[in-house]
Amino acid sequence: MTKVLVTGCAGFMGSHVVNCCIEQGYEVVGLDDLSGGFEENVNPQATFVKGDILDHALVSKLFEDHQFTYVYHLAAYAAEGLSQFIKRYNYNNNLIGSVNLINESIKHKVKCFVFTSSIAVYGTNQLPMTEELTPMPEDSYGIAKYAVEQELKASHEMFGLNYVIFRPHNVYGVRQNISDPFRNVIGIFMRKILEGEPMTIFGDGEQTRAFTCVNDITPIIVDSVKNKEAYQEVFNIGATQPYSVNALAEQIAQAMGKELKVTHLPARNEVLHAYADHQKVEKMLGYQDKTSLEDGITEMAQWVMSLSELRPTSKFTEIELTEGLPPVWLQYIT
Repeated sequence: MTKVLVTGCAGFMGSHVVNCCIEQGYEVVGLDDLSGGFEENVNPQATFVKGDILDHALVSKLFEDHQFTYVYHLAAYAAEGLSQFIKRYNYNNNLIGSVNLINESIKHKVKCFVFTSSIAVYGTNQLPMTEELTPMPEDSYGIAKYAVEQELKASHEMFGLNYVIFRPHNVYGVRQNISDPFRNVIGIFMRKILEGEPMTIFGDGEQTRAFTCVNDITPIIVDSVKNKEAYQEVFNIGATQPYSVNALAEQIAQAMGKELKVTHLPARNEVLHAYADHQKVEKMLGYQDKTSLEDGITEMAQWVMSLSELRPTSKFTEIELTEGLPPVWLQYIT
């Protein structure tokens, strides 16, 4: 039986990848430090290992013990807006941890390393963003993701490690962590509504994103290892139709059956418009953007409203710089 490693297996996207791998008949080992995920998200048919990708001795032992055929690397701290204020934490978790996995994949002759990057690598660029553009990331998160992409390219050229890189964007859906105040705008908005508070929008709310249902992209990510034409390629993947944050807030209020209540905060330093072209992944891997924003938000809202209790809002203890930190975030740091 084919054995695979899924990092970030207890997180949102990682748990969906685990499920797809099991449906494909793979034997799955999942690694997660539970810093942003929850063990109950992990399919019981997977072997769960609680641990950190920064623990290179643990990572080495996992590869030695299991001899993985494929690696799906989704573990990351994906708070793009916060990344400028947690540079060391960001680069350790999103770059150095990835290097530990790449090293072991080379040593143990992994057939393909699948990496979830981000359209954050593009920065402010022409729209829609295409894979042919030269990445110009504008924040520490995007810089780290692009560095891993470059490391994979160098590792293939030096050692023959095959890889596939996906650049997903603004992914949402069932099992997303709605207790994190720094990332996942849809989860943040839904939690605000559940707590009877107005949704908080940075700036005028006219910034645009293409919000992506996790159900559409996970099978493509998992199946990519079967198509050798995809090896050493980079793919944008996600929804094509952009929406303003204001329109998103309206959709969420409607899906949760609540009156629209919004508070606008001072604008933060962020890319105003970000959405991508997906012709390459459609042509090579058969991707289809199937789920409308209305249907996807409705499904997630129903799940959120079915939760018996809300976990406490998570606090963050690793802030390194406070200058320029949005004041609304101060209540969530220690």
